[in-house]
Amino acid sequence: MIKTIYLAGGCFWGVQHYFDQFDGILKTTVGYANGNSENPKYKDVNAGLTGHAETLEIQYDDNVISLSKILDLYFDIINPVSVNQQGEDIGISYRTGIYYLGETDLKTIQTKYNEIQEKYDLALAVEVEPLRNFFNAEEYHQKYLDKNPGAYCHIPASKFKKGL
Repeated sequence: MIKTIYLAGGCFWGVQHYFDQFDGILKTTVGYANGNSENPKYKDVNAGLTGHAETLEIQYDDNVISLSKILDLYFDIINPVSVNQQGEDIGISYRTGIYYLGETDLKTIQTKYNEIQEKYDLALAVEVEPLRNFFNAEEYHQKYLDKNPGAYCHIPASKFKKGL
């Protein structure tokens, strides 16, 4: 069964590169989610003018990789207690979030969220919300680290099987 989840984990370049390496991930698209404008552009999102988060749309085969496993992978590459910052990237567009399409995924998300929360004294800064909107990022952002292997990424290179 093909399903979709949206994950904001700081700069979307590395998040996309990371998830593209796993079996069952069928397609990924970087874009802007849950903001307050239509068809935002990177410069406006990055400046915090639109309220969007840099987000990865993940289409996956639920028979190959579960949502629970995807969330395990996600929490492995973010600092879930950091507010509006991952690595050197700072601002509302770099916040963390799990944006879902249907209530059926919410139970899995809440279970994983609670499991992760138990590991921290501080409250998690990861938003859990229904997806309100998603706009594809400009083409030059798609598969950016594949096209620009030396580019900055907040995710440690050791997390990538196929390298940077």
